[in-house]
Amino acid sequence: MGETRDMKGPSGVSGGYQERASRVAGAVLWSRAVQPSARPVLPDGCTDLIWSAGRLLVAGPDTGPQSVGGVSPGTRFVGLRFAPGQGPAVFGVPARELRDRRVPLADLWPAGKVRELTERLAAAGEPGGTAGIGRLLEKAAAARLREGAGDDGRTAAVAAELARGRPVAEVARAVALSERQLHRLSLDAFGYGPKTLTRVLRLVRALDLARSGMPYAQVAARAGYADQAHLAREVKSLAGAPMGVLLAPG
Repeated sequence: MGETRDMKGPSGVSGGYQERASRVAGAVLWSRAVQPSARPVLPDGCTDLIWSAGRLLVAGPDTGPQSVGGVSPGTRFVGLRFAPGQGPAVFGVPARELRDRRVPLADLWPAGKVRELTERLAAAGEPGGTAGIGRLLEKAAAARLREGAGDDGRTAAVAAELARGRPVAEVARAVALSERQLHRLSLDAFGYGPKTLTRVLRLVRALDLARSGMPYAQVAARAGYADQAHLAREVKSLAGAPMGVLLAPG
């Protein structure tokens, strides 16, 4: 799988997590063994193609914490996480149709292709490693991207500008769209409107800064919140728990 690193996962995924940059541009290949006290997965604006226990699933963009309750400790997941706006070209449906959902890949791709990929993944995973599984997920995703109509760069530009905290009206003008057109594009590409995507991407940045040990007041200023109280409200609203709970060891 190339170089990996043990870390707390993106947006609050805890313990047993590894990731590396994918061969699919913009994507990240990750693996995770579920811990007994696994925390919810938090919104990050991304969609994922996931292999676990002989099944292929698609995780849509979330608007709140997603519990991993009911999953046996030790269960391993291997996933390919796509950058905001990248998933629809892989899965063939607008991101809004996947919002806050976990969907079998067979509901989105032709049954024959999913069956063939499932068989190959099962064979690759028999020795217990994840390298072969990761390569197969990347190969399948890359093929779908080649088959697609391609992107003119507008979606990535929107995500980048919103991540910088630019007002929606300015972003719309920058990509030559009306605000209404930008809202429709955002729903299809990201799963939610531009204001919600801004909040989610700001949360991701705030958590990353806080994990580095930065004081919360400085996190609020650097991530684009009005003040520390605004940071606290947004974290509780999107993540379902205070920052201190999200960053606690375990």
